[in-house]
Amino acid sequence: MTLIPASMASAIAGRATILHALETLVIGGAGGLLFLWANLPGGLISAAMIAVGSAALAGRPLAVPPILTQTVLLLLGISLGSLVSRQLIQHVSAYPLTIALLALATFCSTFGSSFYLRRVHGWDQTSAFLAGSPGALSQITMLAAEKGADVAAIAVVQTMRVIILTAALPLVLASTGMAQTALPAAASDIASPQQLAALIAASIAVALLLRWMKFPASWMFGAMIGSSLLHSTALVEGGLPPWLRGVALVGIGALIGTRFARVTAKTLLSHVNAGLGSFAIAMVISAVFVAVIALTTHVRFADIVVAFAPGAMDAMLALALTLHIDPIFVGAHHLSRFVFVSITTPGIVHLFGRPQEDVDD
Repeated sequence: MTLIPASMASAIAGRATILHALETLVIGGAGGLLFLWANLPGGLISAAMIAVGSAALAGRPLAVPPILTQTVLLLLGISLGSLVSRQLIQHVSAYPLTIALLALATFCSTFGSSFYLRRVHGWDQTSAFLAGSPGALSQITMLAAEKGADVAAIAVVQTMRVIILTAALPLVLASTGMAQTALPAAASDIASPQQLAALIAASIAVALLLRWMKFPASWMFGAMIGSSLLHSTALVEGGLPPWLRGVALVGIGALIGTRFARVTAKTLLSHVNAGLGSFAIAMVISAVFVAVIALTTHVRFADIVVAFAPGAMDAMLALALTLHIDPIFVGAHHLSRFVFVSITTPGIVHLFGRPQEDVDD
């Protein structure tokens, strides 16, 4: 038996990683261009997600390596920060109320979805609760493995929720006229080379600081904070070139689509009804809270919808960029929910959940 030297094995693995990443971006880019040509709302992110997800389900070894993921999140954060203006923070006074209602909405939709999965599909209590918890997918997955829950089923339900929201929200909001797909003229301006260098340097510096502080989604939020500070103080005017914004959106879509690389078609089909039903319950409950806020505050309806959508932070903020939704409002609420879910879920599972093995006994 011939042993491959460690250096050669490492080189082969590195080459395979690069090829898989290139294939992922090519497939995502092709899908994005197709939707862009068809002039569909949210075309780049939605189409890249659908194209990569379909290829992953077909068995292609697609992946986005960490360095590329961080770059994409950095570009997304810079683009979001370039949208920040004094007008976009006029509703800060409403945040305490809306964030409190978001926490309540998260609690209600989690238990509503959990109840549905237990009663209709016979899931064990822990798996049902973790599948119903919106956002914080990596934390949820680790907790599911630790507690002996059905990790594959949870991943399918969580991923389906993100996929449906990312694909459907742009179509619904744009077709009803509640959101615009074109950036305003000021946000379409391109910064000078010196200003772009300052944007990137400030964004990386703040991102590294947040990373050191263990802040969630540090690359995206760090870049968003660094970019927004420079733009709000008028030190920088304009943002990234349109093609770089496009790369960020395709990258986010591809990143979401690669979640299906860990799910087989058989597993997906066996849990598709549970995923659709759980999603419907979560959306009905969230819609009630969205209606309450829309009737009691002056925040734009589209901003509320994206902020309360039970999807992943990166995907919802990418949609905020695509649909010109208030990034400060959306980011503050999705970050708040991430923190709420991360803090409360382990305790609730410990108190009320039961691992799969206990249920089967």
